[in-house]
Formats: sequence, C-alpha cells, structure tokens
Amino acid sequence: MSKFACIYKNVIMKQYYILLLITALFSYKSFAANNDIENLRAWKAASVVSEKSVKEYGVDSCFMALPIDDGIFSRIYLKSYKKECTIKRSSLRYLRVLHRNIDGNIQLGEIICNVSVAKDLLEIFKELYTNNYKIERVTLVDNYDADDEKSMTANNTSCFNYRKVSNSTKLSKHSQGLAIDINPLYNPCHRLKTGKVEPANGKPYLVNRNNPNKLKISFIDKNDLCYKLFVKHGFIWGGNWQTVKDYQHFEK
Repeated sequence: MSKFACIYKNVIMKQYYILLLITALFSYKSFAANNDIENLRAWKAASVVSEKSVKEYGVDSCFMALPIDDGIFSRIYLKSYKKECTIKRSSLRYLRVLHRNIDGNIQLGEIICNVSVAKDLLEIFKELYTNNYKIERVTLVDNYDADDEKSMTANNTSCFNYRKVSNSTKLSKHSQGLAIDINPLYNPCHRLKTGKVEPANGKPYLVNRNNPNKLKISFIDKNDLCYKLFVKHGFIWGGNWQTVKDYQHFEK
C-alpha cells in the first residue's frame, strides 16, 4: 500500500470514529431526555432532571397537590401513617415540587402535608426553586421507615409523620402534616437543657452558624430566604424557641 493510500485510510478511519462518537453522544442525550420525561411522568422523587426536560414537561405541572391515592397510601401505611393515626387520609395531600440540590441541579421532590398548608408549601417551594435555593433531598420520611433520626441524618427534608415529640408524650405538629424540617442535618435541633442534638451528626453545624461559607447550602437564620418565605406564609420557626433551638423546623 502506498504512503498516500495509508494516509487516506487513516483519515477515513478517524472520520469514522468521530462519526461514531457523535452518534453515540446524540443517542445518549436522546436517552437521557427520554429518561427525564419518564421520571417526571412517574414522579420518581430524588431523580435529577434537566432544565430542558422541565420546560418541556411544564414547570406548573411540577408543583401540584394531589389526593393520597392507594399507591401513595401503600407507601406510608404502617410507617408515617401508623395504625393509631387519627388524621383522616382525606386531610392530607401529596405534593410534587422541584428543588435545586447541593450541586445546583434540578431534583424531583415529594411532600405529604395537611391540606390546609398545601398551597403555602407549593408557593414557598416554587419561590425557593426560582431563586436557586439549595435543598439536598426532599422525599417521604417513609423511605427511612419513618425513622426521624435516619431521615434527618440523610439531610432529608420531610413533613408528615404521625409521631410524638422526641422525649415526650405529646404529638408533634408533624403528626398533622403541619410542620416541615428543611435541610435538617445542616439545621439541627438543639435541646439546650440536655445538650442533645438531633440528628446526632448535625452537632458540627451548630458552630459558626453565621459563617456557612464552607457549605454549599445556607444555614437557616432570620436573613435566609427560606425563613423569610415561611414566616411570610404564617409559619413559626423553631429557631426562635427558648429552651429548644430547632433550626430546621417550621410549623403552622
């Protein structure tokens, strides 16, 4: 084979491989886009989706309040919805929300709350999303067997869970779906009398709460957008309490 023929063959082969690479890239993008749409349609919470897919699906369709159907109820029964739960299923709503995760990517979120605060939460989360506020994870506490400590340890934002206040016989506002904990790992609950911190691995985040520069998300304080929006909608912040500083907690 002549030198010219060898060069020609090499050029053709390079073009062929470039074409294969381009084809594979387009195929991957097409697959990813289709996968995003499927995740949106099925609303697979914690899935990361693209801006383009959200636009195609419709942002308004990503912020919805739905009744607790049989499929959702089967996920929560005997977990957050205990046998002794006195809250009517019809009094609860399943919310679809979008949020930005720690890396700034769009992630699908889900919340079960009381019907009376559903509109408030949808408006708050939509505004947080619009302002690129970072929340690591928004899934049902049932994914952690309704174990509050496990859910908080994973920095999971959650609302409804029929349970008592920690170390108490009193039912929590979470039992009615009237309280929500936001980024609980970075905004732990600190019981001042006993020194107990919930979650336990949140203790380091009690220090230098005015200097969260080392984190990718903000601490909740009175200057924080999250605080301002919840208070605007009539919620009480646990960070204002005297004997307990529950920085993650908002209730109505």
